[in-house]
Amino acid sequence: MNQFDRKRQLLAIGLAGLAGYVDSVGFLSADGYFVSFMSGNTTRLGVNLGRNPAQALIPALLIAGFILGVAAGTVVSGRAGARRKPAVLALVCTLVLGAASSHALGWPLAVPALLVLAMGALNNTFQRGGDVAVGLTYMTGALVKLGQALGAVLLGERRAGWAAYLLLWSGLATGAVLGALAWSHVAAGALWAAGGWGLAMLVLALRLPADS
Repeated sequence: MNQFDRKRQLLAIGLAGLAGYVDSVGFLSADGYFVSFMSGNTTRLGVNLGRNPAQALIPALLIAGFILGVAAGTVVSGRAGARRKPAVLALVCTLVLGAASSHALGWPLAVPALLVLAMGALNNTFQRGGDVAVGLTYMTGALVKLGQALGAVLLGERRAGWAAYLLLWSGLATGAVLGALAWSHVAAGALWAAGGWGLAMLVLALRLPADS
């Protein structure tokens, strides 16, 4: 996070919020499975394999879909070159709006499938040297950075930059709260709101200078 300028940091925080929102809506609509948090799905896969193997198919498919989404985002990013951020976010918006349309049309199985593809693709937004520079759908790394900074302070050292990681995590957590509220009060509109959020992030990305 700290290697990016303020506008890119704000975009990352906004996208983490989108990931939290979508994961919350997906969790509530998909019987407690995740569409962006694959560590959770991996744990559920292991538990299901140990207790009820017949139920292991769902987390396995979600994990596979997430990997496919990452792969699709990688292809789009690679072909878009310096405009990879808008290109990846355009793909994410298309998938999220496709999920909203599927919900409206009464195709429930398509909703988590499209959302998990979108969340996989989202992680290609920030890249450095061909690798993911900021994980937008998982916060373990950000929390580790925050904890390391806190430990450094306790040792009498000063480590700047911890606030960016705190804000990144806060973005995801806030998005999750908003997703739960949206699904509880306007379930039919919750996914359309996610699509609108994604489009707003796309507009922000389009206003950034092209990546080098």
